[in-house]
Amino acid sequence: MKGVVMSKRRKFTPEYRREAARLVIDTDRPIAVVAREIGVGEQLLGRWVRLERERESGEPAGELDVDERAELKELRRQVHELRKDNEFLGKAAAFFAAKQQPRNGLS
Repeated sequence: MKGVVMSKRRKFTPEYRREAARLVIDTDRPIAVVAREIGVGEQLLGRWVRLERERESGEPAGELDVDERAELKELRRQVHELRKDNEFLGKAAAFFAAKQQPRNGLS
């Protein structure tokens, strides 16, 4: 094919993708405007924005299957229980530390 220039696909670092997405999220500007400013496609920037929003919300970027959802639910339950146990143990330790009599060497 004479005269046809094949453009090489551009690659963007994860940091660049996050920064571009943050331009949209933090400034509330339309994806189309930011995409034009930084020279990327609207759909591509829209995908980066969606992934950044999912990342900051703590949700996984892809779909989970039934087993993964069940495991995630169980792990979240366990984390909740462990946090409650940890809070209780901290309070109990503080209670017993306050109740302990100072020892002066005489019994």
